[in-house]
Amino acid sequence: DQPRSEGLGSGVIVSKDGYILTNNHVIENVDAVSVRLIDGRVFEAEIVGSDSKTDIAVLKADGSELPTLPLADSEQARVGDIVFAVGNPLRVGQTVTQGIISATNRTSLSLIEDNGYENFLQTDASINPGNSGGALVDAEGRILGINTAILSQSGGSIGIGFAIPSNLAKNIMMSLIQTGEVRRGYLGVSIGDLNPELAE
Repeated sequence: DQPRSEGLGSGVIVSKDGYILTNNHVIENVDAVSVRLIDGRVFEAEIVGSDSKTDIAVLKADGSELPTLPLADSEQARVGDIVFAVGNPLRVGQTVTQGIISATNRTSLSLIEDNGYENFLQTDASINPGNSGGALVDAEGRILGINTAILSQSGGSIGIGFAIPSNLAKNIMMSLIQTGEVRRGYLGVSIGDLNPELAE
């Protein structure tokens, strides 16, 4: 028999019938997924779909009347807003850390695969390995983002964490639920900085 490999990440339930948002990198290359709630219940989950370009995945747990969080409008996020990162970092169990929105619209960080679509919320709420896929929650208890990545030379949290905005996550989730894939259009142009030669 081949040795079994286990991974651990976080996720957030967004519908009472069991749809769950998480990161693609949490569930990629796995054969089976199980979901453990804070009350100890365990559900087998199917992978509805995933999108490596945005690092979003959608799971469906076999349950009903599950606890959920509503989605916020991430376009309303402002630097200085209080937020909470929820997840299971370093296998210690459900953990909540507090911080603020440090920046919005962070792009070109190369935290997602080549040609990935990055538009992160940045936060100083502590995010560590295992937090991936968990919720970044606003002060009203709504999902503002999906915790995805950190920048750190040590591999631990130094207060520079990144979350996929809820509006982007919702759009990808709905596309995956409805069609099982994300369809994108392309515009055949190249973008570059304006220099004196081009201006001339």
